[in-house]
Amino acid sequence: MEKKNLDWANMGFGYRKTDKRFVSTFKDNKWDEGALIEDDMITMSECACVLQYAQTCFEGLKAYTTADGRIVCFRPDLNAQRMFDTCARLEMPQYPVDKFVEAVVKTVKANEAYVPPYGSGATLYIRPYMFGINPVIGVKPADEYQFRIFTTPVGPYFKGGAKPITIRVSDFDRAAPRGTGNVKAGLNYAMSLHAIVSAHREGFDENLYLDPATRTKVEETGGANFLFISKDNKVVTPKSDSILPSITRRSLMYVAENYLGLEVEQREVYLDELTDFAECCLCGTAAVLSPVGKIVDHGREICFPSGMEKMGTITQKLYDTLTGIQMGTIEAPKGWICEIK
Repeated sequence: MEKKNLDWANMGFGYRKTDKRFVSTFKDNKWDEGALIEDDMITMSECACVLQYAQTCFEGLKAYTTADGRIVCFRPDLNAQRMFDTCARLEMPQYPVDKFVEAVVKTVKANEAYVPPYGSGATLYIRPYMFGINPVIGVKPADEYQFRIFTTPVGPYFKGGAKPITIRVSDFDRAAPRGTGNVKAGLNYAMSLHAIVSAHREGFDENLYLDPATRTKVEETGGANFLFISKDNKVVTPKSDSILPSITRRSLMYVAENYLGLEVEQREVYLDELTDFAECCLCGTAAVLSPVGKIVDHGREICFPSGMEKMGTITQKLYDTLTGIQMGTIEAPKGWICEIK
């Protein structure tokens, strides 16, 4: 299929309507077969459950053009499983994992002309989401739902390369103990909006959220997990029941151990030990890895030896290896790459 005539190299990270989106409806206790449609508008009651009680969840993944010209997605089965788990927590009907992957493949295939060419720095962002759509006035789950997937071509999250960012220790809590922090619920992100706006107003790029019970342990930011590199090159990531199980983080930990031969550890990470680390970064679908140069804890600066000019050495190796796997220049572990045929 011929590509759209877009300025791929200068594309920003924003929404652009593409030709098709996938829609499946849950009604009378069952999902229909779903279909690709052209209409990007959604019509619903003013009393729809999603509008009243925020019963919604979402996922995010990407499609890439590889070095040899194939179009692929990265581990969509894990996104499918995570949404499956999220729906159970939010009392929403679970969309089957295999059907989820099939729908992703269909949607990307239908929008193949929008998948940016290899080497452009751009990708096709894929957004699966689900919400309660029937009118609900009493506080209870909806009876009818829509599962949808749209796509949009996006440029690199960081124009001109990923420069180390400065983040602050937030006074706000991201999630409650035994709450919804470990699922990808839309309400979690609404909770973080005030904190991120105020962080930007004060000159910071992001927030570091501490555990809400003791406020002594590192959890995550509003939309990414942490990775730390110790001074003896061990890769450490925080362990907590109230952070999102990032697919990118899990993939990076595997890469660190099995491709780079590094020791990896998932454990509780305390705020007062951050000065012991050599490198710090955030990881997620949008940017893969975002280096952190400085964390500010109420005026106290924690500066990482990797500095404020570029990624640390180990962070760069992790980034290069994972993106090489995604783009097809490095052989992927079995099952990680889903080819769009």
